Amino acid sequence: MKLKWENEGMKTPLARARGLGAAGHGSDHWMKQRITAIANIPLVLWFVWNVVQYHNADYATFTAWLAQPVNAVLMILLVISIFYHAVLGLQVVIEDYIHCEAFKIFKLIGLKLFFGAIAIACIFSILKIAL
Repeated sequence: MKLKWENEGMKTPLARARGLGAAGHGSDHWMKQRITAIANIPLVLWFVWNVVQYHNADYATFTAWLAQPVNAVLMILLVISIFYHAVLGLQVVIEDYIHCEAFKIFKLIGLKLFFGAIAIACIFSILKIAL
C-alpha cells in the first residue's frame, strides 16, 4: 500500500503535503478536550467522595441517594463529560496512528457509536433509578 506522503513518483513536496495538515478544526477540538478535562475535576471529586461515603450502603440506600435530583443530574453530567472526553482523546489517537483512510473512518464511526451507546445506557439507568 502506497501512502500519500511517501516520496515516490513525480509529485512535488507541496502536492504530497496537501490535505495532510490541519483542517482548521484543531483548536476547537483542543479546547473541547480541555473544557471536559476541567469539568471532570469537580465531577470526579464529587463521585469519589460519594463512593467513599456510601461504599457499604445497600441497594435501597444507594437508589434513594441517586433518586435525589442533584445527585442524578451530577451523575448524568459526569457520564456525559467523561465519555465525551474519552471520545475526543481516542479520536486523536486514531487520527494520528491509523494511516489507512477506510480503516480510520471505520474506527472513528465505531468509536462514536460505541461510546454513544454506552453513554445512553448509563443515562437511561440513572434516569430509571432517579424517576
